[in-house]
Amino acid sequence: MLSVNPKMLPRLDEIEEDLLARRKRAATEGWQGEIEGIDLTLAFLRSKREQTRRFQRVAPVDLGLPHPRAPLTSQ
Repeated sequence: MLSVNPKMLPRLDEIEEDLLARRKRAATEGWQGEIEGIDLTLAFLRSKREQTRRFQRVAPVDLGLPHPRAPLTSQ
């Protein structure tokens, strides 16, 4: 699974703007296949951006350091 660095969120916004401009041109030219491909890419981009924002809000969990167990004694 690809994880996006939260620092890259502004870049995702730029990519979305570009895709929307390309979609507008494709609609003007009547390129249905291109429109479908751009719509799919936009859906993935928006999903990934939302996932990144959701992960950004979650605080990391401290699991602590593992400690060795005491040796078992035979009885």
